[in-house]
Amino acid sequence: MPPRRRVPAAAGRAAVLAWQHDPDLADRETTATAVRYSLEELAQQAPGRSVEVRVPPFGAVQCIAGQTHTRGTPPNVIETDATTWLALVVGQLGWEQAWQSGSLRVSGHRADLAPYLPLV
Repeated sequence: MPPRRRVPAAAGRAAVLAWQHDPDLADRETTATAVRYSLEELAQQAPGRSVEVRVPPFGAVQCIAGQTHTRGTPPNVIETDATTWLALVVGQLGWEQAWQSGSLRVSGHRADLAPYLPLV
């Protein structure tokens, strides 16, 4: 069964578009909604539990099919800040560019979201 959505799609898309329009004017609530919605969208488009994507303090999700992680620190982790994550989601920033700039902390051989980004 797919995970339950916590952010309504319309509200999530509106938050992503508001953030995309002017990231500097987006308040914390808009940013949080956009991050949570986009993480849920990633989990829908790449179901699985082999990679954990973390965007502290707003959320985390497990995605991508493969070996399932059950306890402790997952072997494949991607962690970044909300600004970098949303820039990846809307296509303002490419995966390689973010990785090379040090904005992404990536561990594990499966931790590559390039085929799934941008989401919108």
